[in-house]
Amino acid sequence: MAAFELFIGNKNYSSWSFRPWIALKQKGIPFREHLVPFDFARGNPKFAAFSPNMKVPVLKDGDLTVWDSLAILEYASEIYPEKGLWPEELTSRAKAKAVSAEMHSGFVALRSACPMNMRRPAEEVEVNDGVKADVARIVQIWGECLEESGGPFLFGDFTIADAMFAPVVSRFTTYRLSDDPVFHRYSETMTSTPAWQAWEEDALKEPWVVDVDEV
Repeated sequence: MAAFELFIGNKNYSSWSFRPWIALKQKGIPFREHLVPFDFARGNPKFAAFSPNMKVPVLKDGDLTVWDSLAILEYASEIYPEKGLWPEELTSRAKAKAVSAEMHSGFVALRSACPMNMRRPAEEVEVNDGVKADVARIVQIWGECLEESGGPFLFGDFTIADAMFAPVVSRFTTYRLSDDPVFHRYSETMTSTPAWQAWEEDALKEPWVVDVDEV
């Protein structure tokens, strides 16, 4: 089977790229990485060569193009069912899909106020009530999932749900958004993975600066 091709943006900033990348890497699914930085005010015109919506990430598998992080992860789970990208047990799988979809479509206040920026020194910032509500809901999700599964990841083993929440772990650390023990427990698990550490190492070395994400 030929390796996937995964087109991503800046590792320092691109939370959506981070999601499929960390999942494929953590699960040992082969892929070739193509990093195309969005170092222009309106993205990068080079995206047109591979992305139908001019955004990243994009996965190519032969003649097939899949865009959108969650769609890429779902496709990978079907091509590699043995990798366990979703929990095997039915009710756990349903909940994992629900929390992944909630992350995919929600938490707008947090996304807007606290963009992913791994190079930014960790510092507590003032946030609005919308961000506080998002933080509380995310910690609630993590706490419930970890209690039910026993950890160390949200559903025991690493799944798509963990990939979807990976950029949020980074945001919580950068902006010091929570002191809850649930966050610290989950953050330690996520950041200790070789996949996380490899992504972060590359992110910290990147030369590109995107002003809109330097809030």
